[in-house]
Formats: sequence, C-alpha cells, structure tokens
Amino acid sequence: MISKNLEKNREELKSIFNNSSDLVLYEFDTLCSSKAMVGYIEGIVDKNGLQNSLIKPLIQDLTSPNDVLSTVPISGTEEVYDMKLISQCIMIGSLVLFIEDMEVAYLFDLGFTERRAISEPTSERLIRGSREGFVEDINVNKSLIRSRIRNTNLVFEKYNLGTETNTEVSLVYMNNIVNPDILDELRRRIRKISLSHILDSGYIEREIEDSPKSVIATISYTERPDIVAAKILEGRIAIICDGTPIVLTLPRIFIEKLHTVEDYSFKPQYGTYMRLLRLVALLISTFLPGFVVALKSFHHEMIPSKLLMSMAMGREGVPFTSLIEALLMILFFEFMKESSLRIPGNIGPAVTTISGLVLGQTAVQAGLVGPIMVITVGITGIAEFILPRDKETIVIYRLVYLFLGGILGLFGIICGIVITIVHLVSLRSFGVPYMYPIAPYDREGMKDFIMMRPMKEMNYRPRNIANKKQRKRNERNDENK
Repeated sequence: MISKNLEKNREELKSIFNNSSDLVLYEFDTLCSSKAMVGYIEGIVDKNGLQNSLIKPLIQDLTSPNDVLSTVPISGTEEVYDMKLISQCIMIGSLVLFIEDMEVAYLFDLGFTERRAISEPTSERLIRGSREGFVEDINVNKSLIRSRIRNTNLVFEKYNLGTETNTEVSLVYMNNIVNPDILDELRRRIRKISLSHILDSGYIEREIEDSPKSVIATISYTERPDIVAAKILEGRIAIICDGTPIVLTLPRIFIEKLHTVEDYSFKPQYGTYMRLLRLVALLISTFLPGFVVALKSFHHEMIPSKLLMSMAMGREGVPFTSLIEALLMILFFEFMKESSLRIPGNIGPAVTTISGLVLGQTAVQAGLVGPIMVITVGITGIAEFILPRDKETIVIYRLVYLFLGGILGLFGIICGIVITIVHLVSLRSFGVPYMYPIAPYDREGMKDFIMMRPMKEMNYRPRNIANKKQRKRNERNDENK
C-alpha cells in the first residue's frame, strides 16, 4: 500500500531494495507547496527526460496534487497502488512519483540503457541478404522482426523467467500459421522452467529441448532477423530472451543444417549445388579422420599402392599409432580454434595461422605426426567451418567415429552409422520427426530438401510444422473466396 507520508514510502522502498546504493530517492517541492519524491535506479533512466519532462513541470506548473497527469508531458503514465508492483517496474527502468498526502503513485516510462548498434553478425555472414543482426535489447529485436512481418497476426507472447533475474522472454509466432499443438507444448515447457537465473537463451534451450542426453540439437538458433522471419512464416516459433542476440527457433529438422536464407535468392541450380557442398562438408568433417585411420590401420588393401608407399614413407619414424596420431592433431586443432576465439583484438586469426603453419611443419619434421594426417585434419577443420552452428555435434561425432575406426576399422564405422541413423529417425522436435521429409516421406517437402525446386512450385509449408492451413501461395486470394 502507498502511504500518504513520503518518509514511510522512502523507508519501504529502501527496505525492498536492501538499501542498495543505486536506488535514487529524490525529494522536492512543487508549485502547489506539496512535497514530491521520485524513485528510480541510477543508470537506466533518461536523466534529461527526468529533469525536463517531469521535475521541471512539477516545480513550475503543478497547481494541484490531482493534476499530475495533465501537467507532466510524458505518455504511458500509470497510476499504481501496490508497492510490490512499483519495485518490479523500477527494476526494468520505470520511474515512480509519490505526492505527499496522496495514497497513489505514478509510474513513468523513462527507461534508458546504452545499446550496441545494429550490425551484421560475424558468425552468419551472407553474400546476398540483410546486414542487420540482433542485439542484446529485446525491444530492438522485436522491432527488427516486426519491420519484416507487418502483419497483425504476428504475436509476441511475454513471459518473465528466473526467480532471481526476472528475465523477459518472448515467444514469437504467426497466429494464423502456427501449429497450435506445438505452441501449447512449448507454453507448457516454458511454464515449467524453475531456474533461479536466465542469463542467455541457451538456459531456456537446455530446459525445453526434447532429448537432453542426445548430442544432436533439436532447437535451432540464429542472430539474423531475416532467418527468424522466414522461419516464423513457415510456422515455426521463435524465442527471444532479453540480454542476448541469440534467438531460438523451433521445431528443428535435420535439413535445416544445410539450408541458408540466401539459397532462395539464387537460381535453384546454384542453391542445389551449395546444399550439396554443405552436405559433403558435413560428411567430411564428421567421418574423414575416422575413415583415414581405419584404412591405415586395418584396410591397407583398399589404398592404391603408390599412395600406400607414400603414406608409409611419411610416417617413417612416427612412434605412435594412426589413432594416437589423429588424436594429437585434432587436439592441436581444437587448441587453435579456442585460442583464436579468446585472443583479444584482430591478432587472433594471424597468431592462429602462423602457429598452425609453424607447428604443423615442425611436428612433421620432428616425427610426431605424418603429413597425411596433417592434411586430413586440415581438410576436416575447413569443412567444419562451413557449418558453424553444428560444430558441437560434429566434434563429438568425429571423435566417436575416430575411435570406432581406430579400434574396429570400417566395420566399426558402419556400425556407428547404422546406430546414428536409427537415433536420427527416432528423434522428435516438439512432436515433429527430425528426419522429415525423408522419414516420414513427404513429396511436397522434398521440393525444398537438397534438390531445390523453383519457388513457384513450393506451394506448401512443411507438414506438421505449420497448422492445417499449409498452403503458402495465393493465401490472400484463398481468404477472399
């Protein structure tokens, strides 16, 4: 309850915020001789707006305590009577005004925080497409999506998660396209989140994913608003979390690994070529080290004799088995990747390149590894960078297949592939089969699989992801019939 006594309100607010030093409570006299007090968090309120649009009009123009709303030229003002609601609003940037002898307070939206400028995401650059990327402010991210989908069916559904952080999270979907079963399931999982703190969208992903023990991610993420807009228009749901530029999208299916938003800007033939290239990169980055080790350790007869002799000469003096040799190189490669990310400034790539060339050559000359293994791991690393969003899955599976190839040869790799296929087919992402449209087979879905068909032939949204109204061409004409 709001007290008529300003001192009591001051003490109650200080008690709620545990005498925190960033809580500002400033008292002043108005023109009508009534005392007033404003309360806010320092650093997240626009001080120019506070001085010129609130305090100055109250001191110079307020003739009656009941005329606050007509005196202050700030939109979005709200009367409140609950001190708990006031404290929650203050934490997100609102300012509260108390007037002496009045049992009501006024909330003003004067929130202001320093924001990073909108720029192109460094991890998802495109040749053709937008240069905008998400930032850490959830309201800016909402506006970036809204500017691409100017439709009243676009819905932002707000939640506050984290008992300690009270982080704002928003579900984004098209009300006329989204599958209601998937939306209800997502709402149920969101409401079950009981974490004390949500500092990144990754926290939410770990809480709502279908198969937490699986290495394969069933929820996708991106920093690009154009990708999020495209997925929402296909019937998917996006999750925006305040404080992070990473936006989650779901459900996710396997083929999304090989798709980019600029595929649809190219000719279908070139789009198909790029998807095949990414598929080859996925296979190389996952299987190549294990395959090479299997051939060198168990299946010499499958290697051409000249190449076999060259490999044998290259490994002359190497004291380790092919498996240990590959593990050393992969470990060295992972060190380089991490160091390039952690070294500050622009010197990271240069240091990584020089260290890779020098140490790789030195390792071969010292007889620690053979040149064939250096080439193998190098090609594997380059292929991995073509699919940066799946690097976690690729790294784990690469090691698994490396051990299978080093211990059991090609038999082990084939067994691993069979188990992986069974696992992929059994996966679900919010009820949607992960291997759709292969399993289950869908003829319409295959038009936008690896082989791209012309846009005018893609008339339907992916089955099971969108609602029953799957058609995406001539919708406006259909609605008018």
